Amino acid sequence: QVQLVESGGGLVQAGGSLRLSCAASGRTFNFYRMGWFRQAPGKEREFVARMGWSSGRTYYADFVKGRFTISRDNAKNTVDLQMNSLKPEDTAVYYCNVDRPDWGANYWGQGTQVTVSS
Repeated sequence: QVQLVESGGGLVQAGGSLRLSCAASGRTFNFYRMGWFRQAPGKEREFVARMGWSSGRTYYADFVKGRFTISRDNAKNTVDLQMNSLKPEDTAVYYCNVDRPDWGANYWGQGTQVTVSS
């Protein structure tokens, strides 16, 4: 059974940094996309960053470009999100996502809370 477990969330002051980590288990994810989404109170879940499975190409939402960096370790089945220069508007629950749309596969973690104080 596929399981995604996030860690690393917490409370940080504006301008600070956090590193989120997601550990995936249940199968090998070398050929899946791995990424992060977030959901703030009263808002819909939105895309943050994603990394492909072959070339390692990365994709970022405009609002995190230059501040967040996604990385993955296929040997460990992990995907991390380094978040720098955090802003209060980054406050949200952050979700790990692993998918392969052409295979009909889409998995979510339980989420980790990130709170940025001003």
